[in-house]
Amino acid sequence: MLKRPFIIATLLLIPIVGQAQIWFGKTEIGFTVGGMNYIGDLNNQHIYDKPNIAFGGLLRYNFDERWSLRFDVDYGHIEGGNPDYISLRNLNFRSYILEGLLRMEFNFFPFSMRDDHFFWTPYVFLGLGFFTYNPISYYTNPLTGESGWYDLQPLCTEGQGTALNPVNAPYTLKQLSMPFGIGAKYHPSKSLTLSVEYGFRKTWTDYLDDVSTVYVDNQQLKEVMGNMGDIAAGLADRSGEVESGFVNVAGMKRGDDSLDDWFAYFNVSMTVKFDLLFGWMLKKRCDNK
Repeated sequence: MLKRPFIIATLLLIPIVGQAQIWFGKTEIGFTVGGMNYIGDLNNQHIYDKPNIAFGGLLRYNFDERWSLRFDVDYGHIEGGNPDYISLRNLNFRSYILEGLLRMEFNFFPFSMRDDHFFWTPYVFLGLGFFTYNPISYYTNPLTGESGWYDLQPLCTEGQGTALNPVNAPYTLKQLSMPFGIGAKYHPSKSLTLSVEYGFRKTWTDYLDDVSTVYVDNQQLKEVMGNMGDIAAGLADRSGEVESGFVNVAGMKRGDDSLDDWFAYFNVSMTVKFDLLFGWMLKKRCDNK
């Protein structure tokens, strides 16, 4: 004879399994691959410049044929240098970005893998993201001849958080973003979806590239930065590498702090329905009831 707790547990499990089957049928899992690029002070705000490989994973829940909720985790890197007309500035950077974002998608056509009538649709998306970054730059110390990649944020290249620039604290390497963009989906089968999209990430920092305001006095920067003073001064003003002896005076514009930096991600993705991968578990449970 079945004991009462077992019967109760079985009765509770039935609706849970049913809901899980619905959830599995509306959920997709997959990956993205494409190019990530930077928009900011060191490329004159060009929308598409120097893309680098990026990739990620995604989970999409389809509420209905129009609306979806999607969670992404992406990784890539951005970089920038000076356009020709300001090459004397000679600043450059690279930054590796890890982002997680939650976004809503709206399909212009009623899109469903269960229905072949609309097997493709353009869509738009909008969401909220969180990302980490760390601008670095390659530098050869003329005093020692040592070369390597240096983290720029701890060097306070614009005097942030020092007596040279006490108003601006060192910028944080963790930021919020607002992802938005457009794309198109296509399902070649009832379990597979292919997508292509281009999306921007609006950020609330002007320091993706470590460039925002003005030059500070290089000699004073050496003094306040102590052991790292020579490196900090060398990376704060690199004009002397292009024109020997040239030094920007304190207060000259180093960047444009009226506009925050952005980045963008162009990608293609492939997703499969969750129940294609894990539906066998639910089927086995149901068969054994």
